[in-house]
Amino acid sequence: MQILQGKKILLGISGGIAAYKTPELVRRLKDQGADVRVVMTEGAKAFITPLTLQAVSANAVSDSLLDTQAELAMGHIELAKWADFILIAPATADLIAKIALGMANDLLTTLCLATAAPIAIAPAMNQQMWHNQATQNNIKTLMSYRYSIFGPGAGEQACGDIGLGRMLDVPELVTLTCEQIAKTMPDANSSEQKPLSGQHWLITAGPTREAIDPVRYISNHSSGKMGFAIARAAQELGAEVTIISGPVNLSTPESCQKISVTSATEMHQQALEHAPAADVFVACAAVADYRIDHIASEKIKKSQDTMQLNLIKNPDIVADVAALANKPFTVGFAAETQDVEHYARDKLARKKLDMIAANNVAAAGQGFNSEDNALTVFTATDEKVLPLMSKNELAKQLVQHIQDKLSKSLKTKS
Repeated sequence: MQILQGKKILLGISGGIAAYKTPELVRRLKDQGADVRVVMTEGAKAFITPLTLQAVSANAVSDSLLDTQAELAMGHIELAKWADFILIAPATADLIAKIALGMANDLLTTLCLATAAPIAIAPAMNQQMWHNQATQNNIKTLMSYRYSIFGPGAGEQACGDIGLGRMLDVPELVTLTCEQIAKTMPDANSSEQKPLSGQHWLITAGPTREAIDPVRYISNHSSGKMGFAIARAAQELGAEVTIISGPVNLSTPESCQKISVTSATEMHQQALEHAPAADVFVACAAVADYRIDHIASEKIKKSQDTMQLNLIKNPDIVADVAALANKPFTVGFAAETQDVEHYARDKLARKKLDMIAANNVAAAGQGFNSEDNALTVFTATDEKVLPLMSKNELAKQLVQHIQDKLSKSLKTKS
C-alpha cells in the first residue's frame, strides 16, 4: 500500500516564485494516495491562482482567516484538526520568521499554532537571505519546535544568484513527505524490528576548513549533502546515528546527533573518540589533506606579489579508524577526477578498509554541491555500480549495501 494512501495533507503556499511548482506537487501527492487541501497566503496568489490549485486538488482552496462563511464553522480550527500532516512549500523568509515568532495574523500562520499535526517547511528564498543570521536563527527555532526542514537546495536562482535557497524539486519533496509520514505515523499493525536497530553508525560529512589567518582558510566544495543523506537513511532503518560534520548549511536529520567541527585535526579527534563504540564508520567528509604549518595570529597583509604557504599533512582519519584494535565496519569515500577505479582500489587496500565508495566529481551533474550522485562501491572481492540518482535515494541503496556486507561479515566471523 502507498505510504500516503488516505492521509490528509494540508499544503501551505506562501508568496515566492517557487509557488509555480505547487500544482505539480499537489498532483504527485495525490498520485501517492493523499487527500490534499491547500491554504494560500495573499502573497502566494500573486504567483499562482486559487482556481488552478482547486482544480488539481479537487478541494476548495482556503486563503482568508476572516472568511465570514468559513468562520461560521470555525474554518481555521476545522482545517487544523483535519490535517494529518502540514507541508509549507514554498516557505519564504517572511513566513518562516512569522511562524518562529508565534504570529497568527493570517490563516496559514494561525493553522501552524492551532494544529497538533507534524509540520514540515520547504524554504525558498535568495541565497543571501537564507544565509542571513536572522533566518538561520529562525530555522533553529523551528527545529527546536520539532518542525522538519526540507531543504533548501542549491543552484541558480530566479534573481540570477547561485547558491543555497532554492525550493527542493517536487519529486524530492514528495519523497521526504513520504519518509516523514512513515516515521511519524507508523503502521499500527506493524511490529517488525527495523533492520539497523541496535546499531550505532558514525558518519563524517562536509568539508574541513584549515585556517591561514583569522579571516582566511583552505577548504573545498563539499556541501555535506551525501553524508547527511546517508545519516538520514541509516536512522530511518533504525540505527543510532552520530554525524561529525564540518561547516555546512544543512539541517541535521531528525533524531541524529551532530558534532560540529572545523578542521581536520578536530574531526580526527572526534572520530577516534567515538569510533570504538560504533558498529559502522562511514568516512564521507571531504577532509583537507594538508593544513597550514603556522597559522598567522593576525590578518596577513597584501604586501608582496607572491606569498608562500608551508603545508603539513593532516592525520588520515579513515586509516586510523580502520587501524583500531576493535574497529567498526569501515567505509571510505574516494572523490576522484580521473582513474577512479585505480585510486579507489589502492585506497581500499592501503588503508585496510572494508569498503570504499568511489565517485567521479569531475562528471557534470554529480558530486560536490549537486543534488545527484553516482557511486561505484568496491570491496576486496567485488564491486557494485549505483547509477546516477538523487543523493537521498543513493544513500538508501548504499546503506542497504553496507548492511548486506556487514551481515555477511558477522556471519563469517561467527
